[in-house]
Amino acid sequence: MLPSNCQQRQSRNDGDNHESEPLPSSENLQLTNGTGGTLHHLQATKTTVKERLSFLFNNELFSDVHFIVGKEANQQVIPAHKLVLSVGSAVFNAMFHGVLATKSEEVELPDVEPAAFLHLLEFLYSDEVRIDSDSVMTTLYAAKKYDVAALEEHCVEFLKANLGTDNAFLLLTQAILFDVPQLAALCLEMIDKNTTDVLNAEDFTDIDQDTLNAVLERDTLRIREAKIFSAALRWSEAECNRRQLQVTPINQRTVLGKAFHAIRFPLMSVEEFAMGPVKSGLLDDKEILELFLYFTVNPKPNVGFTDTPRRMTGIKLTVNRFPQINWQWHLPNTSEVTFTVDQSIFVVGFGLFGFYQKSIEYKVHIQIIHEDTKKVCGSNITTFCCDGSAEISPAMFREPVEILPDTIYNGSAEFCNMQEMQQYYGIDGLEQAVINYNSGEKVVFHFSDVELVDVSRRMNQIPAIIFLI
Repeated sequence: MLPSNCQQRQSRNDGDNHESEPLPSSENLQLTNGTGGTLHHLQATKTTVKERLSFLFNNELFSDVHFIVGKEANQQVIPAHKLVLSVGSAVFNAMFHGVLATKSEEVELPDVEPAAFLHLLEFLYSDEVRIDSDSVMTTLYAAKKYDVAALEEHCVEFLKANLGTDNAFLLLTQAILFDVPQLAALCLEMIDKNTTDVLNAEDFTDIDQDTLNAVLERDTLRIREAKIFSAALRWSEAECNRRQLQVTPINQRTVLGKAFHAIRFPLMSVEEFAMGPVKSGLLDDKEILELFLYFTVNPKPNVGFTDTPRRMTGIKLTVNRFPQINWQWHLPNTSEVTFTVDQSIFVVGFGLFGFYQKSIEYKVHIQIIHEDTKKVCGSNITTFCCDGSAEISPAMFREPVEILPDTIYNGSAEFCNMQEMQQYYGIDGLEQAVINYNSGEKVVFHFSDVELVDVSRRMNQIPAIIFLI
């Protein structure tokens, strides 16, 4: 129990009745002071300043202030020493020695968790850092409140080291709340690179509307737009429940607010649009009609939703599968490549061979199909230019195509209006290709068509796959 002011005054009055007392030596201090044994232990065994200050942490010995920390149900009285706190924190220095310094020996801190405040004090007394996943955010709050930058940096480093797809959104909201831009940037980078996993994590539906909108507006999300819509739909259901609203299309669109218009419906395929947004009931009849027209006519009408492809970030790599190149007259119009990869990637285009000693711009239809479901994952009619050399020319998809690990895909390139001329092609294709990057990391491709007799596959004009990791 803390001594009352009355008890302290009585103690001082009792002392006034003695006319004189000898100054205590260290020996008789141990005998007369109620904490003499403790003090002697401190003086005799703690040989460094750090050891002596650490001993005083959360210790009544010499304490001259008490903090009443936390709310009533979890309240804790913690002793401290003004000098130690003032040396380590400008906020504490102002609290005890500033113009508006407190005169009270008790300071209430209802907004700070007791465990977090103890972590803060332990750092000020000993430089020891004791944080874990349960206390790091409350400790970060205490470190920022009392301007202890070194402890704040330790907390941020801990969060960075433990950032993953399962907590990226939680840490993003906390980073925004506590104004930690470096951590927020790392969270957004994690969301960009692992969008599918992050949107499927449990904490996604717990984020606030502003954070949802900020994420959906990003140009760098690595995911198909149909999956973004599905994630937004899940979030709207959770938000309706939080607001105690009935889960209806009208209420779902209302709670989404600006985030609804951050969904890029024109980037979906017709099938994705019909099976998802149309069936959801969130779009009105006019919007549905305008979007169907967008998918089917040229020039494209204004639909009120952006059609700018998301520019996915990541390391752009190329896998080349042919060690040898040759040329011959008039190969088949279509070349194919069947492949699997050991991890999630995004294919952004194919590298194609051109025509022997012929500089020309050609139209080509490139496509990737999921081998089992026969679903078209990506398709684009584009042009590529060749200069008559054996150099590979890129033919790019309109938006990156998500490739799942250990899944068979069939890529194809159909050359439109092919003329009869000599063309370059690859021979003796690799069954496996390993791409090394980032000093030790790697991506492994397997190609399953190299043993086939079909000339369009063995003598192939798709030597390279261009992808993001």
